[in-house]
Amino acid sequence: MAMVCLSDFEAYAKKYLPKIAWDYFAAGADDCNTRDENILAYKRIRFRPRMLRDVSMMNTGTKILGTEISFPVGIAPTGFHQLAWPDGEKSTARAAKAMNTCYIASTYSTCTLEEISAAAPGGLRWFQLYIHRNRAASQQLVQRAEALGFQALVLTADLPYTGKRRDDIRNGFRLPPHMKLKNLEWDFEVCKMSLLDPSITWNDIYWLQSLTHLPIIIKGILTKEDAELAVRHGVKGIIVSNHGGRQLDEGPATIDALVEVVEAVRGRVEVYLDGGIRKGSDVLKAVALGAKCVFIGRPALWGLAYKGEEGVQDVLRILQDEFRLSMALAG
Repeated sequence: MAMVCLSDFEAYAKKYLPKIAWDYFAAGADDCNTRDENILAYKRIRFRPRMLRDVSMMNTGTKILGTEISFPVGIAPTGFHQLAWPDGEKSTARAAKAMNTCYIASTYSTCTLEEISAAAPGGLRWFQLYIHRNRAASQQLVQRAEALGFQALVLTADLPYTGKRRDDIRNGFRLPPHMKLKNLEWDFEVCKMSLLDPSITWNDIYWLQSLTHLPIIIKGILTKEDAELAVRHGVKGIIVSNHGGRQLDEGPATIDALVEVVEAVRGRVEVYLDGGIRKGSDVLKAVALGAKCVFIGRPALWGLAYKGEEGVQDVLRILQDEFRLSMALAG
């Protein structure tokens, strides 16, 4: 079967992944309304195309935090890549490097930070952090990431507790015995239930700044009020995100929240977005509304499930080609 668009990879992954793994990746919170709205919201946005603009030469490249990438799509942090492909996050890191874009590695990786780093030396990598009750463990993770050459720290702010994902409860989801959360000494069940720190506040950004020289990006912002607080606390970037609809159901679609966040920060920090990107035209809509770059979560996992590193590259390449075509046709 020819893989022509991202939904082809989704169909493949749904067909061939074990049900428990597919359900974990696909899950949204509660009724999944926010998960689905992330995608539907793009369909309500229309272009105003301009004609006769000379689109014979186009450049899809951009910079994020001063580093050039080939086009404004990176890979969002998602956990447990070995559920999709044996080499897990190592394959994801190699694909991102091959496509000259950014990969945000998750705290909940099934490969160590050292393995991810060694798999794609010189690649642009950021590290996503959950703050756990054991602050020493979080501090050690931050310092390991910096020592390994990760170039930014992405603090996820929307997970004081894990959202209710019904299929995971029905399936009794847990990692297979041969898989581990390689960067933490605890197994996932313990981690999920009790070790996330629900007491974190804006002041903890100052604590993180005291641990590292890395720029701090905050992920999970959906309102102008929190965007202003993020700027005030010295972050260098904001990822407008609702965790793929996996946390609070009935929150806004990220593309709908983007505009007020962009207006609030007034160019003082870079604004990115994840959630619902399925076509190159979605990327163009997000960029037109003020995002510097977007990040894909589930589609990268579908690519992994299809053909590992090569599959992730295929997904990114399709998005890049569609983005270029949308740019041209929109003038």
